[in-house]
Amino acid sequence: MKNDTGYRTYDEIHTETRLDTLLSGEQLANLYCKMCHEYPEPRLLDRDTWINSVLPNMGLRMGVKIPGVDPFAGTPQEDLEIVKSLGVYPEAPIISDADWNKIIEYYKKEAPEEPIKINSEAPITNLVHFNVDKVFINNKGFPQTSLLEFNRFNATLYLGEANNLIHVLDDKMQLKSTRRLISPAVDIEFKADGAIKLLTIGKFDPSDQNLGELNSIQRGSSNQNIRLPDLPRPVSFSSGDLNGDDKEDVVICGFGHNRGKLLLYDNFDPGKASILKNEPGSRMVEINDFNNDNKPDLMVLMAQAREQISIFYNKGQNKFEEKVVLRFPPVYGVSYFELVDFNNDGYMDILLTNGDNWDYSVIRKNYHGIRIYLNDGRDNFENTFFYPLYGASKAIARDFDNDGDLDIAASAFYHNDDNPEHSFIYLLNSGSLDFTAYATPEASLGKWLTMDVGDYDRDGDLDIFLGSYFHTFGEYVKQVAKGAADFPNLLVLTNNSITN
Repeated sequence: MKNDTGYRTYDEIHTETRLDTLLSGEQLANLYCKMCHEYPEPRLLDRDTWINSVLPNMGLRMGVKIPGVDPFAGTPQEDLEIVKSLGVYPEAPIISDADWNKIIEYYKKEAPEEPIKINSEAPITNLVHFNVDKVFINNKGFPQTSLLEFNRFNATLYLGEANNLIHVLDDKMQLKSTRRLISPAVDIEFKADGAIKLLTIGKFDPSDQNLGELNSIQRGSSNQNIRLPDLPRPVSFSSGDLNGDDKEDVVICGFGHNRGKLLLYDNFDPGKASILKNEPGSRMVEINDFNNDNKPDLMVLMAQAREQISIFYNKGQNKFEEKVVLRFPPVYGVSYFELVDFNNDGYMDILLTNGDNWDYSVIRKNYHGIRIYLNDGRDNFENTFFYPLYGASKAIARDFDNDGDLDIAASAFYHNDDNPEHSFIYLLNSGSLDFTAYATPEASLGKWLTMDVGDYDRDGDLDIFLGSYFHTFGEYVKQVAKGAADFPNLLVLTNNSITN
């Protein structure tokens, strides 16, 4: 029995099992883990990480008391009452000590001693298809790029920073203008008529406060002024006419932290909001008519605990029906997706990265990487390609060399390896998803949180932009220890594939 979330509740578990103490540790893990997310197999993490990090956190979320541990330690004061009201850490345990110890012993017995390594890595050769240039904004040495987006309508590049500034670079990658925002910029949308909509996150650090905003920072021909305040730590948005009234609507991913929302605003009207999903973790949304009924549907990537990709089928009048098409264990760290047709069959496939590695299991994971899921024409998706990449954070598929098939540019913000130059990988497609990997030494000079592509030099091919973000000084020091000497805000990879 399952509720409408697809996961069992505590009461449902006890209705089905009657007496948990008769169950094994594996059976208990399957039951209790699935209250919140997909069951994670022990082999996904090493024994020490399970016992000393992940399982203690799971225990706190099930009301298990750990001597000397305050579950609210580190929670910002302004978030404290919110977290307590959500019941993230129950006052009373929802599992007996005996059953909890069975789960611990199960993972202790079955988990590997060390993280499982990637079996074999394909050779990575030096990137010759792009010329790489470093760009410094105001000669800063500690970049914190929160947004990087190319405006193809006038060949300018918008670069947002965690200090609430946003810069505009011209087609020579020279600083054109700077303005101050109310909080860091995380997403932006450009229209042909000159309209620009900008999303600010509120707080970059994990937070449950509603401080984000979507604003029009430049009006187009419609002269519509947009302001949607009080958003739950939003990270991305997508707009389009979803209800057939010839007016644009917007879907906003309110990622939040312990709480969040996937929101629809009819015609950007703050008084016409619909909650499509009342959970934290919505990371990205793309609009596409999947079932060919002439109504635009939504594909949404959910991160946090319940990692999945869903299609929200448009039923009209701002009503949607969710179908989960892919599910992942929470340690996978899904980070980005885009819709592309890799095999030219007319159906949109999924390019996915997973490698978010900032939570309770900061180890190298052999299942981090880039995946391609092909659509069978009925919105069933099969994993047909995997490229291992520790800490993968974003991948963009384009025909960079203009040979008729899709290549992939990929970044790995969470990369933690002895080869920091592999934090950017270029996969050249020779046909039939047969890729050759390339890297550049300049990638070792930053942590590439943001990436975009565009023809900034207007020569007919696509260039690549990488924006660097150091969250802490410790990350900066680690990069220095690996040999980095300077830290550009931006790497510009100018495409020379055609001439070469």
